[in-house]
Amino acid sequence: MFTTRKTYQPYRSPFDPCPPLTPKTYVTAPNLYIGFQPPRLPQYAPYEALRKGTTWKIFYDPYCGPYEQMKRNERT
Repeated sequence: MFTTRKTYQPYRSPFDPCPPLTPKTYVTAPNLYIGFQPPRLPQYAPYEALRKGTTWKIFYDPYCGPYEQMKRNERT
């Protein structure tokens, strides 16, 4: 499944006395995966576009923190 949330495991030295770090997450913007803007993209109404921060529906990405994502997964 495609997602804009990526994860990575920080490097841990074999001589590091601290416990290992948990995987870190970050979010990438949806426009990174589109090489060019195709013509006739579906658009939001002006008022809704102001609320969402973009005119085009494919560029909208609602940010949710990593802990919010975990809560959603626990509920389902």
